[in-house]
Amino acid sequence: MSVTVKKKEDERPDYMKKIGPVMKEAGNIILSAHDPEAPGCLHVKPGTQNFATEYDVAVQDFIEERLAREFPDAFFVAEEADDNVFSSVNRRLCFIIDPIDGTNCFIHDCRMSCISIAAVSHGKTVFGAVYNPYTGQLFHAEPGRGAYMNGKRIHVSERPFGMAMAVFGPCPYYKDTLAVKSFDMAREVFCRCVDIHRTGSAAIDICSVASGSCDIFFELILQPWDVAAGKLIVEEAGGIISAADGSPLPVDRPSSVICGTPSTYPELLEIAKKYV
Repeated sequence: MSVTVKKKEDERPDYMKKIGPVMKEAGNIILSAHDPEAPGCLHVKPGTQNFATEYDVAVQDFIEERLAREFPDAFFVAEEADDNVFSSVNRRLCFIIDPIDGTNCFIHDCRMSCISIAAVSHGKTVFGAVYNPYTGQLFHAEPGRGAYMNGKRIHVSERPFGMAMAVFGPCPYYKDTLAVKSFDMAREVFCRCVDIHRTGSAAIDICSVASGSCDIFFELILQPWDVAAGKLIVEEAGGIISAADGSPLPVDRPSSVICGTPSTYPELLEIAKKYV
């Protein structure tokens, strides 16, 4: 008679132990950056004022090389790759990587950029981490285990919409098609909440909702590498995140994103549906 042994929860890979140090080392590449606007360092990508630097590439290469050592059977989907195969997210293990989320902030030395890494297995995110090397904040989460910032458990706020701080992205690479909608939605949110601001990094913004320093985030189009890690972090912190029409966020294609708390998400969804 055969016996099926159920794998224990504590037998999951210790993603944080392996990935956290890699992210911190990669963060040193960002902190060491000098003159990212120098000739030959700055590259133009498709879209409106969409840039990458040699540092984006260096961070990505470093992370992929190190993670390939730790997880030799893993696949990669990364922002600065030319050959992304999004179907890889349905494999046993795929890492979705944004080496520098907030490249325009990085170029201008705004010090609001981060590294985002999500581990996806058969289409489900099993680990997410976001590291801001400028502040030393390292957020991470795993399903059913909560969300943490530098090892301390974090939770979304309980503020009502009228007392909420909102943060948003105006889709800077899609100004011709989404600028008006983005700012119309921002105006409506702004008129209902306490205040609204922009950092330039969607991953940082989503983590700010997870940690309770903000209560609302939205952007009308983002790529999987912008949100794959943050999605798990904010959900494990008690938040709600979806496409602007309320449908689940995909991990294999671009999507609109709205993110809030149990107190703010319903009203945010009501607003967002007007702009999709």
